[in-house]
Amino acid sequence: MAKESDYIVIDGKGKVLGRMGSTVAKMLIENKKVAVINAESVVISGHMREITSKYKRRFELQDKANPEHSPYWSKRPDLFVKRVIRGMLPYKQPKGKTAFRLLRVYLGVPDELKDKKVHHMESKSPNAIYEKTFTVKEVLAKL
Repeated sequence: MAKESDYIVIDGKGKVLGRMGSTVAKMLIENKKVAVINAESVVISGHMREITSKYKRRFELQDKANPEHSPYWSKRPDLFVKRVIRGMLPYKQPKGKTAFRLLRVYLGVPDELKDKKVHHMESKSPNAIYEKTFTVKEVLAKL
């Protein structure tokens, strides 16, 4: 298993989920190990009613013949962010599977990554770009 010190650490606090996720997915495809910290503070833009209705539909998807074959969406913020990033990878192909194994997503900041330098992603403030923003934690609490 790889050491936590080998990872590029990205702080998700205040970052827009889609923009951060696509950047992380590109890094993973390039075989870089990425650790995302503060996953509960990642931001989703839009109106709360629209966001929750979109994700409620995804959570309720179920295969009638065999419910175990249904897609699974976690209500834990770290696993939710990881699943969104997985959707940006070709995870059914060998290249995507190996890339997805290089990803670590954490709630808060784990002890082994406290002293690690955080990779700075260039982006505007979400409030400057979007009218309404909510954290992943707030959205998942409404579901």
